[in-house]
Amino acid sequence: MARPIDSKSAKQLLSLHKVFLQSLKTVSSSTDKYSDNINSLCRSLLDSETQKILRNTPVEELNRDKRGFRTKTLRDNGYGTIADLYGVAVSKLAQLSGISDEAAVAIKTSVDQLAKAAKDSAKIRLSTDDRNPLATELVVTVSKYLQLSALAEKSAALHKEGTDLQPQMKALSPATSGIKWMFASKGKKEAALQAFAFLQEKSTGDYGNSVRQLTDSYNAAIATTDALAWADFSENSVSFYNVLEKINPQLLGNNDTEYGLPEELAKAIKEEPFYSEGLNCTLRNYQEWGVKYILHQKRVLLGDEMGLGKTVQAIASMVSLRNTGASHFVVVCPASVVTNWCREIAKMSDLSVTKVHGADRASSLQHWKENGGVAVTTFETTEHFTLGPKFRFSALVVDEAHYIKNPEARRTVNVKNISTHAERILFMTGTALENKVEEMVSLIRILQPQIADGVRGLEFLSSAPEFREKVAPVYYRRRREDVLTELPDLIESREWCTLGAAEEAKYENSILSKNYADARRVSWNVDNIADSSKANRLLEIVEEAEDDGRKVIVFSFFLDTIDKVTSLLGSRCMSPINGSVTPARRQEIIDEFDKAPAGSVLAAQIQSGGTGLNIQSASVVILCEPQFKPSIENQAISRAYRMGQTRNVLVYRLLCDDTVDERILALLESKQAVFDAFADESVVAEESFELDERSFGNIIDMEIERINAKTADKPEE
Repeated sequence: MARPIDSKSAKQLLSLHKVFLQSLKTVSSSTDKYSDNINSLCRSLLDSETQKILRNTPVEELNRDKRGFRTKTLRDNGYGTIADLYGVAVSKLAQLSGISDEAAVAIKTSVDQLAKAAKDSAKIRLSTDDRNPLATELVVTVSKYLQLSALAEKSAALHKEGTDLQPQMKALSPATSGIKWMFASKGKKEAALQAFAFLQEKSTGDYGNSVRQLTDSYNAAIATTDALAWADFSENSVSFYNVLEKINPQLLGNNDTEYGLPEELAKAIKEEPFYSEGLNCTLRNYQEWGVKYILHQKRVLLGDEMGLGKTVQAIASMVSLRNTGASHFVVVCPASVVTNWCREIAKMSDLSVTKVHGADRASSLQHWKENGGVAVTTFETTEHFTLGPKFRFSALVVDEAHYIKNPEARRTVNVKNISTHAERILFMTGTALENKVEEMVSLIRILQPQIADGVRGLEFLSSAPEFREKVAPVYYRRRREDVLTELPDLIESREWCTLGAAEEAKYENSILSKNYADARRVSWNVDNIADSSKANRLLEIVEEAEDDGRKVIVFSFFLDTIDKVTSLLGSRCMSPINGSVTPARRQEIIDEFDKAPAGSVLAAQIQSGGTGLNIQSASVVILCEPQFKPSIENQAISRAYRMGQTRNVLVYRLLCDDTVDERILALLESKQAVFDAFADESVVAEESFELDERSFGNIIDMEIERINAKTADKPEE
């Protein structure tokens, strides 16, 4: 039989398919190498963080328990920190004058204990503000790993297809050599010709093109630059941290595999199935756990701290239920965040969403009844949310559930009426812990009355562990520091300003006339804003933020202050957010702010812009005056300091010394300490953690005494 193909062409085709197979094998196995590299780099970063802690720990820490070590001798000999002592031999310490062999051993033991404590507390925190070589190498490696993981899945299917071609490759062998062809049988020659045609078609068809594209993508992935990797991290930090947790759950400092739940309940939650098809975002591990808790327990109060993603957990829960046959869902929320909820549902899932609010609420409600999906409505609109006696829907989600803490309130009654039609109920609030115990229990009573009855009499701090155990099946709260250990630093600064003559005169007049509102607006209430020390400091902070490529949020309780800030900043300030701004317009303003350049400022009344909004594009928060409630400041800060934030968040509190600012702050600190103690136990106190008018009145009286005393002490002119 004549040779219709030359040996060179056959060799090239065979070689090409061998290269295809080798490339696919390389892509398929590439993640293993990067996984090992990630583990190694993380440990190096943890070691670096540990060293940083030890370098910041003075040698005097050895005597915290009054051990009587000669720390001055150590410092005089160049051992100023625990890092200096770590790794130093006992024999070398014993050579120091005045330190015995026994003392050297004791010092070494204490140093090792401090080093172990430092290592246990060290956590990996990646921030675009700290692109040190080690962090950069880790970010680049994880970026490559993520890209290669996606390619590996495609490669596996192609590799099987390529392996199936091996009989054809073997059949082509006689055509690769003139001698082989000469001695091949007629049948083998025919098989070789058929194999050549088949492999040629494969190499130029979908298989060959897919392998080439995959190889190009692989080469692009392993060539990822530092800049591209950090940009990827800024846009997709959740996926980066999920990789770290997947490779070694302990790397982020969160060793709690049960996320604070009792062991038996945790086991049941772990086994709960979650069907995520149609969810268009990546969940953190703790969020997926929260979704499973919601699905398994059916009627719960999710009290995760601000910024942990309660909204996405609610959406993911509805997606999973939809994937198992559910069709109708309802979200009840404050009017200010209706638009935000609608946008988040549409962005994060393929669930259809209907806004039931405003003039067309009746037709919108009817549309939802007929077509299903998620109906988003307000507490006020629940009064008009009419459902037939036999109508049932799959799940009711109530955002900011503390709005219905009062059983007698009209909106509470309306929500309870709607809840009788729901198969499942999810209440969400990040602020329940500031309320009285009986108010929290009233929420639980709507969900699971038997648990509310079971905690009667356990509402005191002395019974906190038992209380927490009993409410675990219905009330679930995670703190940010427990589950988002990798968040960049939150750096808080008190910016103390000194009153000028015009400010002081205005302030003292406000105090002596007992004008409470004017007194709280210290520095901002001057006739000429140029005389305001707080305004001048705000301008400096904004300019520094612009130089550092940051955006700024400014919060104040007072509309007049927000107006002055907006006027002061001019074109660099977005339209302000206050109580009169519609929810739709609020979202437009935030969208504009997200796209605005560095140095842009969003000014908002703290009670309007401090809840329900996600503004991670800002990394500087300015508080124009201290608030009466510690929680309202925490909520405002959490607008920027939340999951997805990749920059250190800088918080500036503008304060004037020798004013009510100073006295309010002292009271707030004591209130916050109590609040934190309760929050740590996931229970609530009997008193409300806030300053009231009476407390502020006492502050005013003290300021009147101070001002009068100061005036009396002035020498007569």
